[in-house]
Amino acid sequence: MAGDAVITAADLERMLAEVEPIGLDPSGATTREAWTEEDRATREWFMDTASRIGLEPRRDPAGNLWATPREPGPWWACGSHLDSVRRGGRFDGALGVVAAFAAAERAEFPLAVVSFADEEGARFNTPTFGSRALVGALDLEDVPARVDDGGVTLAAALAEAGIDPAGLGSAPAWLEKLRGFVELHIDQTRTLAEAGFAAATVDGLAARMRLQATVRGQADHAGTTRASERHDALAAAARVIVAAEEEAGRYEEMVFTPARIEVQPNAATTVPARADLWLDARAIDPATVEAWRAAVLDRAREIARAAAVEFEARTASWSPGSEFDPAIRAALADALPPGSPSVTCFAGHDAGVVGTRLPTGMVFVRNEGGISHAPQESVTLADAAVAANGMLTALTALAEGGEG
Repeated sequence: MAGDAVITAADLERMLAEVEPIGLDPSGATTREAWTEEDRATREWFMDTASRIGLEPRRDPAGNLWATPREPGPWWACGSHLDSVRRGGRFDGALGVVAAFAAAERAEFPLAVVSFADEEGARFNTPTFGSRALVGALDLEDVPARVDDGGVTLAAALAEAGIDPAGLGSAPAWLEKLRGFVELHIDQTRTLAEAGFAAATVDGLAARMRLQATVRGQADHAGTTRASERHDALAAAARVIVAAEEEAGRYEEMVFTPARIEVQPNAATTVPARADLWLDARAIDPATVEAWRAAVLDRAREIARAAAVEFEARTASWSPGSEFDPAIRAALADALPPGSPSVTCFAGHDAGVVGTRLPTGMVFVRNEGGISHAPQESVTLADAAVAANGMLTALTALAEGGEG
């Protein structure tokens, strides 16, 4: 691996231009869901790029893409993901993979690139699929049976993509190939823009919980059913959402989203018989999220009794949050421009999953508008180059210092 040691904005732009057209629609939105034709196209681009810069392209049993040095491991690695949400932007995930390739091409030590499979989980509700498989945290019974909007199971989609669903359990053996991992990602807030810095070190990930709740009532005529005789699932669900938002408002550093709702029979002239809703809450302190959950469930049960409906809920996902490796954080802080801040991230990322087993870290790139998961997300590639060079400098120091 050779070349100019400095990563430039032009370097990143050239590589982004190769992958950007995949899944791009005329409106400027990007859709690259996992295990689709667009996903296959990004895999081909990854493999071609790896070969072009002298790395060995590989795919592990969970579909994660690897570009590995010829030297024996374990190696330091960097990367992110290439899938997207539906109608997303050009930078989320892809910028991290492009920056990783640029770093690996210039590194004077063996540096691998990893693109994790299905980070967004947009098609099968399987976020951080590849990284969870890699650390052995994937539910191997539940996840393959999940179904997309077209009725296709994940197991079938995996098989179509050349991945054996029965082999997912063997993915953790690949983790032994790594000494540690650093992920570059766009900032998904305006924090860096407001601070006036191009890049930041990420201290860790906030605690995150998703509740999945079901309200069951009774379908009836919307015009002829008296108020006292109604068992309206949607009206009760709406009150639960308001209650959940009110409880979140009690905590200064908590964010809450009523992320999704499905209604049956969803007819304009019928009292709703069922409402399924997903409630997302995040805070730095995991105890805050747990207290929110308890309060919401108490209030939801009261609402259900008053509305004469049934209510049940389960914790669909829970992460107590995590801190990134101190040595990696220190190396990134030293490598970025003086004064660059450190931040806590309220989103989930592959680095946070891998960090349960290996030293990991993250570096953020300024996002002027703070918009993410939408076509309007935007960073300047000059800022991205600052972050990418900082990541490469930090990884060089870690590799030379024997950390990890």
